[in-house]
Amino acid sequence: MSSAIFNKSKIIATIGPSSMDTDTLDKMIKVGMDVVRINASHGDHKMHRTIVDNIRKLNAEKRYKIPVLYDLQGPKLRIGEVKGNAADLVEGAAVRLTIHPCEGTAALLHVHYTKFYDDVQQGDPVLIDDGKVELLVIGKEPDGVVLTKVIHGGVVSSRKGINLPFTKLSLPCLSDKDLQDLEFALDNHIEWIGLSFVRTAQDILELKSRIAARKMKTRVVAKIEKPEALRDLDNIIQAADAIMVARGDLGVEIAMEKVPVIQKNIVRKAISYSKPVIIATQMMESMITNYRPTRAEASDVANAVFDGADALMLSGETSVGAYPVKVVEAMAKIIGIAETEDFIFNKQIPPIKNSKSFVSDSICYSACAMAQQSGAAGIIAMTNSGYTAFRISSQRPRSQVFIFTDNMEMLTTLNLVWGVRAFHYDRYESSEDTITDIKAFLKKRGLVKDGDLLINVFSTPLESRGMANTIKLHVI
Repeated sequence: MSSAIFNKSKIIATIGPSSMDTDTLDKMIKVGMDVVRINASHGDHKMHRTIVDNIRKLNAEKRYKIPVLYDLQGPKLRIGEVKGNAADLVEGAAVRLTIHPCEGTAALLHVHYTKFYDDVQQGDPVLIDDGKVELLVIGKEPDGVVLTKVIHGGVVSSRKGINLPFTKLSLPCLSDKDLQDLEFALDNHIEWIGLSFVRTAQDILELKSRIAARKMKTRVVAKIEKPEALRDLDNIIQAADAIMVARGDLGVEIAMEKVPVIQKNIVRKAISYSKPVIIATQMMESMITNYRPTRAEASDVANAVFDGADALMLSGETSVGAYPVKVVEAMAKIIGIAETEDFIFNKQIPPIKNSKSFVSDSICYSACAMAQQSGAAGIIAMTNSGYTAFRISSQRPRSQVFIFTDNMEMLTTLNLVWGVRAFHYDRYESSEDTITDIKAFLKKRGLVKDGDLLINVFSTPLESRGMANTIKLHVI
């Protein structure tokens, strides 16, 4: 079991200075952390390697199954260094933005993007520090200088982020830094890689081609935080292995009042494609400094569960916050209460006729429908690729989902997926012997008991390890 607390919706916690030691990581796992996230935007590879080594050490020593999500920075635009680390931009004032390095002031700021001058047009807004400061492009000067007017002022400091919501950028999906970070992730056999600022499905395919070139099977999470991504959402979901609703930059790039509806639509669509979906940003942000979350944050967490999210993500709350263990514990409690509501279960997503996977999809769909009708205690499935686990999870059954695999990497990978508990199993004998073996395994660990009804999903012949084609209902 991956943690002492087992909820259907999983908890992803970003690890940093506040939480990277093994003792704190162990405590976080015991109160409900299911996935470790490393933000490549912060720290260096030495620090990242320490986090990976610490979590792998705990996995080995305590039989945890905690995967790592390595989040690439992506083409994030930033201003350069600011003199005295503070420039007060006053409403109505003129500010020149240059692509040439300089020490920034209230009148002149450097932008770390060489094609900024070419990409922006008159009338484009320029948002700094998550939209806290807003500029408007009013013209251009020669030699890479863009003229702007301050629409909403404020103090900006060095290397704050820039958003250009109405500008089509010429940036590649992977920066030089991203390529270096990708190599680090692949060298360390990271289970999940997050791609920031995805614009089209082609961005995902490019990253996947680089992973495939290394003969790796690392899964890709597409972070939805750009308006362009919303326009290509179906293709992005199909190309990616999982989706993240990255509400921070998304809420700056589009009108903030649209974010809640967009969140629900993305979750619904991701589930329909059997792709895990993560809700991220500001879920428990007050707990960076406070011992308890706000009531609004508790409601936000619960609503993400009600929407059907596979996982909820913590950022600064656990990486630099004062109470990394307490915040995971608080989130786990909120999730546990939310999951007592009946309406979050049994999505009943029918298989697509004439699809290549129609037989397997139908088996998974029917197994979940049977579990609902019979009140089965658990659904047991065997998988090598993980496909069956993703399909069963997407139906959101109330029954426990026990996944058995001989693929060691899949054990940790599946810990991000809603409701799944994965176990290693490599004895592919007759179906009857295997079912008997697995029942004894679950019973010994107290996960099922005499009289429980179980549903088995597997392929026959078993040794072929093919797509699921058989359901069997039995009693412990």
